[in-house]
Amino acid sequence: QVQLAESGGGLVQAGDSLRLSCAASGRTFSAYVVGWFRQAPGKEREFVASIRWTGSTTYYADSVKGRFTISRDNTKNMVYLQMNSLKPEDTAVYYCAAKSSGTTYADNPRLYSYWGQGTQVTVSS
Repeated sequence: QVQLAESGGGLVQAGDSLRLSCAASGRTFSAYVVGWFRQAPGKEREFVASIRWTGSTTYYADSVKGRFTISRDNTKNMVYLQMNSLKPEDTAVYYCAAKSSGTTYADNPRLYSYWGQGTQVTVSS
């Protein structure tokens, strides 16, 4: 079993930055892929970025490419999402998710078995 817990959300102004954190615990993660998703009110859950627990492979949604960076610290079992140049349309609940195998290029939330509780990010204009 894998447990995930997000933190770092908040209320910021357009153009500001935030760093979200995802703390992972439970089973070992050597083959895992960890992704960030977001869900705005009335909208479907949307892929943001993903990273493989080992190696350097990352994958980003076009809407965040160049502004967001996903990274990990294996020694701390942490995955981060650095969000720069935030826009009002980035407002959503952000979720950390994990899957135990397969490609890093996985933007379908149904492929992920483990989810955190989410953290709210609100960007004011």
